Amino acid sequence: MAPVDLTSVVNFLAGLGVRSLWDVFRTVLDISLVAYLFYKLFSLIRGTRAVPLINGVIILVVALQVAEALRFYTIQFILENVFIAASVALPIIFQPELRRALEHLGRGRLIKTSFRVDEFGDEERVRMIDQVVRAAEILGRTKTGALIVIERETGLNEFIDSGIKLDALVSAELLVNIFVEKTPLHDGAAVIRQNRVAAAACWLPLAEATVLPHELGTRHRAAVGITEQSDCVVVVVSEETGVISVAVQRQLTRNLDEKSLRELLLKLTEGNRRPGPVRGLFNWGASS
Repeated sequence: MAPVDLTSVVNFLAGLGVRSLWDVFRTVLDISLVAYLFYKLFSLIRGTRAVPLINGVIILVVALQVAEALRFYTIQFILENVFIAASVALPIIFQPELRRALEHLGRGRLIKTSFRVDEFGDEERVRMIDQVVRAAEILGRTKTGALIVIERETGLNEFIDSGIKLDALVSAELLVNIFVEKTPLHDGAAVIRQNRVAAAACWLPLAEATVLPHELGTRHRAAVGITEQSDCVVVVVSEETGVISVAVQRQLTRNLDEKSLRELLLKLTEGNRRPGPVRGLFNWGASS
């Protein structure tokens, strides 16, 4: 093995502006802080509706670089103007996420983090679906109104934060008790993340009244409304008729029995695995 030429190493470091051990320490610290800040940024964005928008921004950046390299001047001009408009629009679009990030900073929670990797296997998914189906059947039979939101790829943190945090294992008994009339948690939606009820009494946005039949009320409008903003699946039980429906991608499928509900939910949640914070750094579009 050839000996290391220390002069070459010194010259290389000098070219990088490194002339002492303090410079080395400062450079390492600088890189570490930037890496940590990017990690925290991804952790805060993960689990929100901002993720698809960030993915879109990344695609635009790549497209702009390709257009510049290939000298596609018209496309380059259009993309540059899109970025100018986006610089004004993004703070407005990301307002909930920016507020949440500032709240974390104000509470001193930037350092408190959990380096876990969550696994949501097929067995847990099937069990969760079975519990939801059984709960929906009981709620429909007793004509108890219910809204059960099942998170998929798009995170629902802002809606979870609007309710009462539970973080309880999904069970039919728990879901039925949540929606019993005149109980503290019955007014609003229960949100399921993986195989746990993340929160109850959650506020949901309403769809426009014109997109649904007039006989359907606020509960069904809320079910369709949240599917306009995310890819979640919502199970709705009518308080008046006991009819079970499923909302997904702005569409409402009504009059489901126990068997058809189970088959539909299994199909819609197939492959519904979510990464934890560490793995989410590299697959964060599927994430919180």
